[in-house]
Amino acid sequence: MMKAHDIMIRNVYCVNETDSVRSVIRMFLEHRISGVPVVNGRKKIVGYISDGDIMEYIGRHEDRVVGSLFFTFVFRGDEFGFDERISRILGLPVMDIATKKVITVQAEEPMENIAAILAQRQIKKLPVEQHGELVGIISRGDVIRHSFKALL
Repeated sequence: MMKAHDIMIRNVYCVNETDSVRSVIRMFLEHRISGVPVVNGRKKIVGYISDGDIMEYIGRHEDRVVGSLFFTFVFRGDEFGFDERISRILGLPVMDIATKKVITVQAEEPMENIAAILAQRQIKKLPVEQHGELVGIISRGDVIRHSFKALL
């Protein structure tokens, strides 16, 4: 049975937790990728930043009204306009918008479990760890390619 280490991409693009969003967006554009793990100095995964995190920040945020019998409070959706949000995001530390609870798999994880995690969690990529360090990444395409390669 195939395991994560058999199908993972070993040369993983990643960013350091001290990097800015500017460097992440540069990497996305330069390498035509849509997400990367965020690591600390010991290659431990501390976050994951994707194009979805960036879209969430720069997209329109509606005002929310919270009320009860005794009070009403309005949470302002957008303090800044779109152009200003785009320019502001570039200087933010990556961890300000990265997902901090990252779903990962171990290098020995069986491929059928990886397929299930990708499907159930509706995520596109899974970082692979070994001894607490980032060692690879697996995408949905990797699972499909390796699952059906012999049959097609």
